[in-house]
Amino acid sequence: MTAGPGPDPGPGEAKARAMAAAALHHWGPAAGPPRLVRRRENIVFEVRLRSGQHAALRLHRPGYQSRAGIEAELLWTERLAAAGLPVPPPVRALNGRLTVRVGDRLASLVGWIDGAPLGAAETPLAGSAAEQAATLAAVGALAARLHAATDALDLPPDFPRPRWDIAGLLGEAPRWGRFWDNPALTPEDRAAVLAAREAARAELEAMRGRGADFGLIHADVLRENVLRTPAGLALIDFDDSGWGFRLYDLGTAIVQSLEEPALPELAEAVIAGYRSIRPLSAGDAARLSLFVGLRAFASCGWIATRAPAGDPRQRFYAGRAVRAASAILAGRAIWA
Repeated sequence: MTAGPGPDPGPGEAKARAMAAAALHHWGPAAGPPRLVRRRENIVFEVRLRSGQHAALRLHRPGYQSRAGIEAELLWTERLAAAGLPVPPPVRALNGRLTVRVGDRLASLVGWIDGAPLGAAETPLAGSAAEQAATLAAVGALAARLHAATDALDLPPDFPRPRWDIAGLLGEAPRWGRFWDNPALTPEDRAAVLAAREAARAELEAMRGRGADFGLIHADVLRENVLRTPAGLALIDFDDSGWGFRLYDLGTAIVQSLEEPALPELAEAVIAGYRSIRPLSAGDAARLSLFVGLRAFASCGWIATRAPAGDPRQRFYAGRAVRAASAILAGRAIWA
C-alpha cells in the first residue's frame, strides 16, 4: 500500500461552495447555503435540506479513497447506526446511491451529530486529572462498543477498506508516509526511529502469530473526532477507517495526551473503559504503549507530507516519534 497523497490545495472556497451546491441537487433542495466547517483530506460542509435533514456534505479528496472504499465505509456506518452505535449514518441520494460525482470529486452526505469535540490537536485536554480519566474511560468504552458491534455485522471478508496492518504501519511505504524521513529528525533520531521500527515489526509479527484481535477499526479516534453530546459520546469521521489491530484505536485515543501530566492514569482509564464492554487481556493491555508509539510514527509521516519543512508541527510530531522510539527500544511504557 502506498502512502497517501501530499498537500492538496484543492479548489478555492468559491469553487468548493459551487461544487457543494451542485452535489446537493442529488439529495434534494437545500434550505440554505452550505457552511464550510472543515478542510483537510475532505472538504466538509454543514447543510440543511428542505426535507428537514441536517447533514454533513463531504467532497472527497481525489485519489485518497476509491469510490468502492468510500461506499464500503458508508455501508459500515449505516449498519452501525442501525445497530444503535452513535455514529453518523449516511444519507442516500435520491437515486439510492451512497456517493455521487461532482467534477473531479465524489460527494457523500452523512447525518449531522450535534455535539462538541473533546478537544483539539496540540491542545491540553480540559478538566482535572479525574475528569480527564473519566473522559478517556468513556472513549475506551466507545471503542469497545464499536469493535463489538462491528464483529456482530455480516460484512464481506474482502470489504474494500485500507489496511492498518504491519505493512500499512511499518512497511516500506506506510499508509501515511515514511515517518523515518520526516525532515525534523536528526540523523541520530532517524537511526533510533528505524531501530524501533524493526523492534515494533517483530512484536506485531509475534502478535499476529498469537492470533491478535484484528478487524475493522476507526483508526482515527482523536479528540476532534469524538463528540460530547447530551446522549453521551459519539464518533465521527470514518474516512481513515480500515482493517487493523484493535489496539490501534486505543493507542490513537491516547496519543494526544502524551504531554499530559496524568498520562499513566489516562492509559489505565482507557483500558478500564474498554474492559467495561469487551475483554482485553493483560498482555494486550501491556501493549497499549506500543500502539501509542505506532500512532506517533504514523503522525510523524502524515505531517511530513502535509506541511513545509520549517513548520513547527514537523518538530512536534518528530519529537513524539523519537519519544516513542526510545520507549520501544527500552522495552518500557511510553509513560514510564
